[in-house]
Amino acid sequence: MTTQDICVVVPTIRNHEFLRAYAENAREHGFDLDRLFVVLVTEDFCDTAAMEAMLDEEGLDGAVFDGSGRQDWFEAQGISEYGHLIPDASHAQTSFGLLYLWAHERFEYGVFLDDDTAPHDDIDFFGTHLDNLAYEGDLTAVESDEQWVNVLQGAKDLYPRGYPYSAMDEERTVTTERVERVVASQGLWTNVPDLDAVRILMDGDLQGQAQTRTTRDDFGDDFVAGRGNYLTVCSMNLAFRREVVPAFYQFPMDDNPWDVGRFDDIWSGLLLKRAADVLGGRIYNGAPLCDHNKAPRSTFGDLANEVAGLELNEHVWKLVDRAGADADSYAEVARAVATELKTGADDEWENAEFLAYCGEYLDDWVDCLAELDADGRRETAVVAE
Repeated sequence: MTTQDICVVVPTIRNHEFLRAYAENAREHGFDLDRLFVVLVTEDFCDTAAMEAMLDEEGLDGAVFDGSGRQDWFEAQGISEYGHLIPDASHAQTSFGLLYLWAHERFEYGVFLDDDTAPHDDIDFFGTHLDNLAYEGDLTAVESDEQWVNVLQGAKDLYPRGYPYSAMDEERTVTTERVERVVASQGLWTNVPDLDAVRILMDGDLQGQAQTRTTRDDFGDDFVAGRGNYLTVCSMNLAFRREVVPAFYQFPMDDNPWDVGRFDDIWSGLLLKRAADVLGGRIYNGAPLCDHNKAPRSTFGDLANEVAGLELNEHVWKLVDRAGADADSYAEVARAVATELKTGADDEWENAEFLAYCGEYLDDWVDCLAELDADGRRETAVVAE
């Protein structure tokens, strides 16, 4: 009997139909769909019945959670006091999928997918991610004098969303390192690059995309970032081991008093990279590529969502980098980072109070996971609540 060991988390309010292409890719490459359980995270105003019908038609086991469904789930688990961890109307709702994964012991892996992506037909999408997570051997390693690695380093001098402006024009060093435990696999993107609004404007696009597009030829060898170096982690095409969940909270963007948005996966990636460095894990980057088919929207709208956190993004990684050196678990690293966020911010930074807010939420996140992990709490049944 096939073990259902992969939880696929999809935040969507626009295009749940995209998932059909991933199911077809799995069938074409002989990947067993019975290994997948899909958690669609959506809103009350969306057609959840159509989403459920799509899952059935594709032979995908799964569940759909709108806002009311998420509230019911929290109540059923006896953790209603932690409902604030999932912000309203935000991409950071992917954190709900992490909670669902954690509450069900059968899941050993998670996969994040965005609804504006599509797999490359000739690549076994899920199989490649699983191969990356199992990889042991020599691999290209990249580091820089700025402690930052550009995941778009071969793509026409682009810098991705979340890359600090102060770390640009870095001097790179490329070596080969022995990789023994991969804890996350980040697939990169052809077509529309994942840029922030300022860089999109500099590229001459007012519709939230980019004039510059990426192709397969823009990506070289798969690689890891050197220890002590950071990189942008985008959740549109990402697989990971369950062990990292305590240090992978998608920070509470958009629905906060400072209107900070668009850095949920970026800052969670900083936390993940720090924890992986401390505990001996690696983040594999490159394959499987996906097409990023970002829909046109106002670049200035994205800028409005990003500007409140732009200065913080220049500094938050330095707080993360000094936390948890002696930790022996992902949860302990998360606790240490939470403390730094609550105490280490400079009052002169724009919206510095938001970092303390994030630290409080991160502490609550670890507490919530501990509640879900309590004896008798974790579910092992295949069916959704």
